[in-house]
Amino acid sequence: MEKKDYLKREVRHVDIKAIDAVPIVESMRHMSFSARDLAAAADLYDRMLRDEDCAVILTIAGSTSAAGCMGIYADLVAHNMVDAVCATGATVVDMDFFEALGFRHYQGSSHVDDRELRRLYIDRIYDTYIDEEELQTCDRTIAEIADLLEPGPYSSREFIREMGKHLETHSVKKDSLVQLACENDVPVFCPAFSDSSAGFGLVLHQHRNPDRHVSIDSVKDFRELTEIKMAAETTGLLMIGGGVPKNFVQDTVICAEILGKEVPMHKYAVQITVADARDGACSSSTLKEASSWGKVDTAHEQMVFAEATMALPLLASYAYHRGGWKKRKKRRFSKLFPGRG
Repeated sequence: MEKKDYLKREVRHVDIKAIDAVPIVESMRHMSFSARDLAAAADLYDRMLRDEDCAVILTIAGSTSAAGCMGIYADLVAHNMVDAVCATGATVVDMDFFEALGFRHYQGSSHVDDRELRRLYIDRIYDTYIDEEELQTCDRTIAEIADLLEPGPYSSREFIREMGKHLETHSVKKDSLVQLACENDVPVFCPAFSDSSAGFGLVLHQHRNPDRHVSIDSVKDFRELTEIKMAAETTGLLMIGGGVPKNFVQDTVICAEILGKEVPMHKYAVQITVADARDGACSSSTLKEASSWGKVDTAHEQMVFAEATMALPLLASYAYHRGGWKKRKKRRFSKLFPGRG
């Protein structure tokens, strides 16, 4: 088989605007197990959107963007359903920015000869394929963006905003999360930014510019995200997966305390995950455990133990069609940061 034989069926991203999940989610409220948990989570997210004091922070880990949920995240930004985003570098760069440049993810199989894929320069994300040559074009684009910037340390938010500006004149796909976030002043953070195509691109940039180059300051990320928490005070978390993005956002409550300002714990929290708690983790703590650290208020929290590509479209469609977002004020948190903001 040739490369083109593997890269034939494009992943199509689900459109929550076209599918009204309100009736099925309301029906799930009268069921048990994970169905009832999901209905409770959907209600809680809708409540966040209707709370005029609540700023919503979305955290994303895992590969749901490559698997067909990228359109959901873009819609949440476009329709003022989130006010800030904290994600993995892969979500933002290898998946969203990559597709904005005109490339695609493809349906594949987990039962395949991976040596054959390597020979053809095809990367596998479980049952999804991505063209490594196109991914390296994405890497080089990151390097080109960095080459044009004033040397010095940048938060990931600052650099991602520059990526959004680049897409204003270079995007092929117009509904990119990165571009929409830039246009709507929704800050996007990637605490582990280098663990992605961004890392390869920035290494190339620094290799070409050893004495004067751009670097990413993750401490500045933490400070800026904490400043958002201090400005908002009342916050709700919508967490897809766990890991660094989830923990990073939860920690802003403690960081604010260290800086001398007492802020309330995150008032609302929803997490969709398949991680297990029996190993002492749950890919960062469970929401109840986080309360012992002073991070999350347990009065309004809901864990949903489900695979996100199935649960998230229902939850997001429910919140979209319920319309709680329509009267929300735009917070435009990017404007909190002068200069490169």
